[in-house]
Amino acid sequence: MYNLPNLLTISRIVVIPAIFLSVYITSMWWAIIAAVLFIIASITDYFDGYLARARGETSALGRLLDPIADKLLVTSALVVLLAKPGMMEYKISFIPVIVILCREILVSGLREFLREVNAGLPVTRLAKWKTGFQMTALSMMLLKGVWYWGGIGEILLWIAGVLTFITGYQYFQKSLDYVSEIEKCAKVPELPKINLSKLKNKVIKKQKTKKTKAKKSGKKA
Repeated sequence: MYNLPNLLTISRIVVIPAIFLSVYITSMWWAIIAAVLFIIASITDYFDGYLARARGETSALGRLLDPIADKLLVTSALVVLLAKPGMMEYKISFIPVIVILCREILVSGLREFLREVNAGLPVTRLAKWKTGFQMTALSMMLLKGVWYWGGIGEILLWIAGVLTFITGYQYFQKSLDYVSEIEKCAKVPELPKINLSKLKNKVIKKQKTKKTKAKKSGKKA
């Protein structure tokens, strides 16, 4: 259970309090520590899955924690951007933040629903690009004020927001296709249910009746 891939996944959850403390500890060094921890945690998102497949250590715990750790990490970083003064150059940049948060909630709900009907929601190539832009943007924005390139993160955040909206719509459309298929199957009229016990009793009664008639006809002869 506690193999290396799972420990890497758990580490993404463990670093969240340290990243969130940058809201209260506003020193330059703590901002660097928070950003470095976020970058390392983002990299583990790739390596935990790769190592699990390469070493044959895939587990139910890993499948459970991996998407949860990703969403907690991203959500915490977005909250830091909203709560820490000076992280956003323009208030309009709150839009991609809200889009990303809403998409995370949407996808979580869709996966929960599809799990009930034994259907999957595979990750698309565009979604992987979205994750790359998203993690890069958040890493840069956590370093805003520490180095010059931190401001570019806001531009990348908008790109990630657009990709997030597109992939969220694609996932939602796929889920609607599953829903329509389920509703079609539900509308198919069911065959009348046969009570096997009653049918068995009727057969036994008929057999007894035949035997009784046969005995009576034998006596008369």
